[in-house]
Amino acid sequence: MKKIFIIAAISLLAQGISAQTINRSQKPKPGPAPVITIGDPVIYKLANGITVLVVENHKLPKISASYSIDAGPITEGTKAGVVGLMGSMLNEGTTAKTKAQFDEAVDQLGADVAANASGGSASALTRYFPQAFALMAESIRKPAFPEASFEKIKSQTITGLKSNEKNAKAISSRVVNALAYGKNHPNGEFETEASINGLTLADVKNAYAKYITPSRGYLTFVGDIKPEMAKALAEKAFGDWKGAKLTLPTLAKVSNPAKTEVDVINVSNAVQSEITVVNLIDLPMSNPDYFPLLLANQILGGGSESRLFMNLREKHGFTYGAYSSTSAGRFQSKFSANAAVRNEKVDSAVVEFLKEINTIRTAKVSAEELQNAKNLYNGSFALGLENPARIAGFASSILINNLPKDFYRTYLQKLNAVTADDILRVAKKYYNHDNTRVVIVGKTEAFIPGLKKAGFAVNQFDSYAMPVTAAATTSTATTKGAKDVIASYITAIGGEAAIKKITSLQQNGEMDMQGNKLTVTMKNMAPNANSMEISMMGQTAMKQVFNGTTGYATQMGQKKELTGDDLTDKKEEKGLVSQLYYATDGWKVESAGTAKVGTADAYKLEITSPSGKKKTEYYDVKTGLLLKDEKTVTKGTVEISQSTEYADYKKVGDLLFPHSLTQSVQTPQGSQEFAIIIKEIKVNPPLKAEEFN
Repeated sequence: MKKIFIIAAISLLAQGISAQTINRSQKPKPGPAPVITIGDPVIYKLANGITVLVVENHKLPKISASYSIDAGPITEGTKAGVVGLMGSMLNEGTTAKTKAQFDEAVDQLGADVAANASGGSASALTRYFPQAFALMAESIRKPAFPEASFEKIKSQTITGLKSNEKNAKAISSRVVNALAYGKNHPNGEFETEASINGLTLADVKNAYAKYITPSRGYLTFVGDIKPEMAKALAEKAFGDWKGAKLTLPTLAKVSNPAKTEVDVINVSNAVQSEITVVNLIDLPMSNPDYFPLLLANQILGGGSESRLFMNLREKHGFTYGAYSSTSAGRFQSKFSANAAVRNEKVDSAVVEFLKEINTIRTAKVSAEELQNAKNLYNGSFALGLENPARIAGFASSILINNLPKDFYRTYLQKLNAVTADDILRVAKKYYNHDNTRVVIVGKTEAFIPGLKKAGFAVNQFDSYAMPVTAAATTSTATTKGAKDVIASYITAIGGEAAIKKITSLQQNGEMDMQGNKLTVTMKNMAPNANSMEISMMGQTAMKQVFNGTTGYATQMGQKKELTGDDLTDKKEEKGLVSQLYYATDGWKVESAGTAKVGTADAYKLEITSPSGKKKTEYYDVKTGLLLKDEKTVTKGTVEISQSTEYADYKKVGDLLFPHSLTQSVQTPQGSQEFAIIIKEIKVNPPLKAEEFN
């Protein structure tokens, strides 16, 4: 007991002394940059050109290996997408094993094995690693290229492209590079549905023969392995491999705009707009400017304490986050700053982006900002050294980028020697302001007027980076009164008398979701009962039912009563063709001019429900048919944009019905698109009221 009191007394004394000697109102002064000790990997060179690097780490009984081919930027041209497709095919079985047999062999080892367009990887416990490594080599050297797998992957790729047709983030990632580099540059070209459809299995095999080779290959071993064993495995698996000789391409330099330009791409259903400020730079890692630019980027937009984040999110609330990145390497790279911003705040956000970029170019950063950026890199770099694969990456980076052997050993010393003057110098040199490019993908009608008012000249492009003239973005049709547009639609589908003969309706269709075929059944019964059921393999996945007064929704077995806006929306719907009732019960219809829906001229109508909810409908100028509707709903604090496109009208009985419905949902987190193909429509089937309870 006495011992406990003595210890407690010593502890209290120590706390008292500490309180007297430490001033906690001041941050501790940073110490010198830590000395980094990095062991050199053992390096071998195989006769066929493969460089083998071995980093020993015997703490765990596990080994990883990766093979990478330094082909540089690849220009695919009219075959855009072929290299990626080829990489996927390397995981579809070998000449000795089907895909199922190969996957089973990997699973039996408890290993991870994969191949891609630039090499492959294998990871396993030490005792099973030789077998796993042999499987990796087999997938790289002896792919089977089965026709069925080619067609499957091709179809999946096209489905992925279609699902992103209205995804602002996906469109932005494509057009930013295309506009910055040019569509004929390897960094600016992109795959399309047409380019993928045009590919053959022979194209894939040609790409394999050209780019999967020992030439410029780097084989890295990390973990519980001796260099001698690694060399023996490498020789056995790859020593007799021969292939095409690769040389790095020589690329012409691409110029930035002579004067700052704003390029916009319309995504009419976007809830937020993707803003990217971008300019191309030349920054080899061997350039002394590399280290100052790391810190400049961190201060400008490297994280949640950066200037862009604090301005656009914390100060103005335009976005969930704003960031920047500065790339480096042997080829021309880019500086970019980006954020997803509410449509109505785009013009203001662009002004703030350019303001922050100009500030870091024209005024020194504070000592505190600079030190905070250094502290972050000091900590993260030292922490990263605990990963042996990181050290292996350092070794190959030194070889590929022709860096001094001590580049990473002196990394932090160089970083911590950077001054505020260095930051100012490199920011002015690499971050453009008067000759930069601003790319905005979103709902252009919400922000183009504001941009022009702010003094920006605006260029319009489509979602594949093709220039769009003003005439092509708006309909050339003369405006028509809202009542006349609705009347034309009623006539176009068959007339009011034919519509009123319908008392019930059932539509049966199919939709594809992530490669799965789903069955869709929609039922309607006058005056306004309706249901929609989506099922897969006979099991109901989702169902929504409304009996005219109350309703519910079920999803994955969970049932929820319709309430609030969801119930109000259902109650306000009138009849089986709602347009018949747009002039009754408080509905309002107003003309909003004309617009383009795809290539079609369309009349644009703003529809307001009795409760004040708004949606927009687009009617074909030539046919009078409904082409599209869109609306924005709020769930909690999140805005969700929904749209449906109608196509493939066919006559059933006396009326025309769309047989293709493409539904798109956009949220701040991303987008989803579902295409429903109607296979059968039953007019006046014997539906019963109990089916809607």
